[in-house]
Amino acid sequence: MRFDTKIAVLLREDLETWQRLNVTAFLVSGLGTACPEVIGEPYEDADGTPYLPMFRQPVLVFEGGKETLAAAHERAVRRGLAAAVFTSDLFATGHDRANRAAVAAVGRDGLDLVGIAVHGARNAVDKVLKGARMHG
Repeated sequence: MRFDTKIAVLLREDLETWQRLNVTAFLVSGLGTACPEVIGEPYEDADGTPYLPMFRQPVLVFEGGKETLAAAHERAVRRGLAAAVFTSDLFATGHDRANRAAVAAVGRDGLDLVGIAVHGARNAVDKVLKGARMHG
């Protein structure tokens, strides 16, 4: 099935494995709350046990260097796409309030981004991710 929109995560290529997983989980959590249309219906197994709904479409994960991340962030902001950011400072914080304070302490162009997540029209997201490669 082809979707009109795309959910994508762009990670900085020099992250440790645990950091990649952690950053991805944090980033996509923001998209589900801000873009409820990306969430499908709740799940239920054959015994009737209910489970939470998840994204209705795949999440594509990309990687790139620091410059690629900065350029993608600038393009996402300029295009007005729904975006979530994770900066290197967040590895040293322990809760949501401290995370938000760490991001708020730095101007947009000074953020040390290690990951961003974006959602929007397929072609717009593709343009934002120009220069990134599929995570592998």
